[in-house]
Amino acid sequence: MKHVTTKNERDRLMIEALIFRYGQLSRAEIHELTHVQRSEISRMVRELLAEGRLLPAGRADNPMGRKQVLLRLNEEFRFVLAVGFDDENALAAILDLHLLMRSSVREPALLDQGQDGLTRQLLALAHQAIAKAGVDPKSLVGIGVAGSGLVNSRDGVMVMSSTVEFCQDFHLREIFEKDFGIPTAVENITRAKTVAERGLGTGDLAQDMIYVEYGRTGIGAGIVINGKLFYGAGHAAGEFGHTHMIEDGPACKCGSFGCLEAIAGAAALQSRVRKAVAEGGTSSALALAEGDPNKITGRTVLEAAGQGDKICAAIVEQAGNYLGVALANLVNLFNPAVIVIDQRLSLAGPGLLDQLKRVIQRKALNHSAKGLTVRFGTLGSEASLLGAGRVALENHFEIPALKLPRFMIETVKVPRRKNPAARTAA
Repeated sequence: MKHVTTKNERDRLMIEALIFRYGQLSRAEIHELTHVQRSEISRMVRELLAEGRLLPAGRADNPMGRKQVLLRLNEEFRFVLAVGFDDENALAAILDLHLLMRSSVREPALLDQGQDGLTRQLLALAHQAIAKAGVDPKSLVGIGVAGSGLVNSRDGVMVMSSTVEFCQDFHLREIFEKDFGIPTAVENITRAKTVAERGLGTGDLAQDMIYVEYGRTGIGAGIVINGKLFYGAGHAAGEFGHTHMIEDGPACKCGSFGCLEAIAGAAALQSRVRKAVAEGGTSSALALAEGDPNKITGRTVLEAAGQGDKICAAIVEQAGNYLGVALANLVNLFNPAVIVIDQRLSLAGPGLLDQLKRVIQRKALNHSAKGLTVRFGTLGSEASLLGAGRVALENHFEIPALKLPRFMIETVKVPRRKNPAARTAA
């Protein structure tokens, strides 16, 4: 929880936070939400308008009385920096207060020089994004970093990564705050995408939602309960791909056998299709891979399935059954209102989504699945940046608590001083 030392400072930040959360508001609506005196609200709004932090946004359509002036945040006044990386790419972007992207840069992730090399690359990309957007670094109010691995968001540290092995005890918050002097939030990529899909995609700001990421190297889940991300005691919640599905199944990189990821993940799809092609099978996935079986990936399998390829469609259908059962388990455990499936799975066509819905309805408890919405996500490769940026903005616009002066909340021992006048008289 952020703290401020004066009521005026707290109330000014509260006005901005409410407009960030609810959109355009009038002074009367701010009064209804806060119960701060109308005269005080008018004074603070005048100050925020004069400073350029707020802008008028036309008149409200209130049915009675004088039409109220609506207020909005000035998106040209402040910005956030978003940075993301996995085992393939490193990227950075500047976003305004409405999370519209003002610039973005992307490079293959530099992984042959360890943490130091990746740190230099991420910082360089961040400065490139700032320069490309043409914004003053002093206008940045926050930084959001999304990394592929197990992240302790409270401390801003990447604990470990199964895809970038040297990313252990990676103090990302410390690195960025030392370089920029700006509050930095660090998040796991899956949870960052969850935040983005919930607020900007198809999540409809659902209070209880699950986002399922289907990546090149794994399957993850971002879980939202009562409007807040669920982390777990060790910040490891959401390892959906390591849900145990079958006995004596194929080995998983986690060390177990029969995990969802091992039987239905992208690597499992590409392995099965490569084997089928090697044994003489004909698949359009080979054409999508430029005739090289070694270039067949989970993505090309999904694309070929969407185009009607029989081998790929059969393999994706089997994987869809496993994924549907695993989703039904999530429904029974968390009873979400919305499940958003990674947009990448939509490459296989709408039939896969219909299949997942059927399996969930068949396998999940009727009451838990009642009213459940399951849909593909709408955000693409920039979802992690949008999510990281939104996390940074939510931290900036967190309504602070008033930290009272020390003498008002605890007994302070006042040092005894001699009376100068008495000393003179002596």
